[in-house]
Amino acid sequence: MKKLSLLLVALVLLSCHSKVKEEDLTKLNGYWEIKKVDMPNGESKDYKINETVDFFEMKNNIGFRQKVMPQFDGKFKTNDIKENIKILEKDNHFFIEYKTKFGKWQEEIVTIQDSVLILKNKDELEYEYKRFTPFSLK
Repeated sequence: MKKLSLLLVALVLLSCHSKVKEEDLTKLNGYWEIKKVDMPNGESKDYKINETVDFFEMKNNIGFRQKVMPQFDGKFKTNDIKENIKILEKDNHFFIEYKTKFGKWQEEIVTIQDSVLILKNKDELEYEYKRFTPFSLK
C-alpha cells in the first residue's frame, strides 16, 4: 500500500510539468512576471508585487532578455542592459543560454504555456512566471 501511494505521488508530480515542444518556444516572447521560486528542499518563496518584469524577445532561437519596470501609463522603463540568449536542445530538453560580458549560464525550460513559464537553474531552483498583464491609469 505504501509503495502504491509513493507511485501515485510520483506520477502526480511528474504530470505537473508539461513536455516542452519546439513549436512552443515562441511563447517565450513577451513580458513575464515572477510568481514564485521553489527550492530543492521543498520550500517556496511567493512574489506578490514585482517592481521589474522580464521581457524576452527571440527569433530563430536567438534573442535577448531584459529587465523592465512597468509604469502607470502602460509604458516600461529600462536601463538598456540586455542579456543575450540562445535556445539549446539537449537530450529532448530545451535550455535558455544567457550570455553577458559578466558571465554565461543556462536554465532549463521546464514548462512553457501561454500564461505559465517555469525555468530551472543548475542549483535546482524552479522559477515560476506568469504572463505579465499591463496596467494603466489612463
